[in-house]
Amino acid sequence: MKKTTTFWIILAVILLIAGILSTATFVTIQPGERGVIFRKFTTGLDKEHIYKPGFKIIAPWNDMYLYNVKEQQEEEELDVLDKNGLDIAMDVSVRFNPIYDNLGHLHETFGKSYIEQLVIPEVRSTVRRVAGRYTAEEIYSTKRGEVESAIKKETRKVLANNHVDMKALLIRSIRLPEQIKSAIEKKLKEEQEALAYEYRLERERSEAERKEIQAEGEARANEIINESLTPELLRMRGIEATLKLSESQNSKVVVIGSGDGGLPVILGNQ
Repeated sequence: MKKTTTFWIILAVILLIAGILSTATFVTIQPGERGVIFRKFTTGLDKEHIYKPGFKIIAPWNDMYLYNVKEQQEEEELDVLDKNGLDIAMDVSVRFNPIYDNLGHLHETFGKSYIEQLVIPEVRSTVRRVAGRYTAEEIYSTKRGEVESAIKKETRKVLANNHVDMKALLIRSIRLPEQIKSAIEKKLKEEQEALAYEYRLERERSEAERKEIQAEGEARANEIINESLTPELLRMRGIEATLKLSESQNSKVVVIGSGDGGLPVILGNQ
């Protein structure tokens, strides 16, 4: 009788353990995931210990929340107002992932719906806030890069303060009312033509100045040369040239008196 009682006790314990182990105690965390545990009967949400990929066993009364920590992307189509109240349509995409070590804090504040409660609203808010500082022309053309940089900087700061790492934010397209777009493009074209015309004028002015300086230099050079050509110098140069010519093997030289300035006259073939 005693053995039978012991047997049933052992069997009950085994069945109890099997029941416990069969009810949500095995958790597999996949690559690209992290886990946060909530111990409802003891310490509550464990914000410090983040579970990495692998096979985990937890008590059935505890809850494990799995988070996708891969880089994710959201795309938003927004209607915003420029500083003058003009409607502008903007398409924006943002890439992000939760900060691994801060998942417990993210879960405590926003839970698994953090994308809908944090990321998307913050992107929308920042885009509208930044766009309101600029005119439609600046957003569309002249300061588009500056606008995009401001949106990135401000969005990244807010998300980082809430345990999300923003990898990139891109303005994919900006759409204006057709008449506004045409007016801006016409203005930009006229500005480019004016700049091109001013460039040509400047180039022509520079070329005229260059020619004037060159002419002044040549005139001054000629003036210096003329001042240095004295009769004595000319006579000396003539004598030197006569001597060189008389030494030529291809000439037959005959001296028949003298030329101007007392220089000999040289005749010969070739």
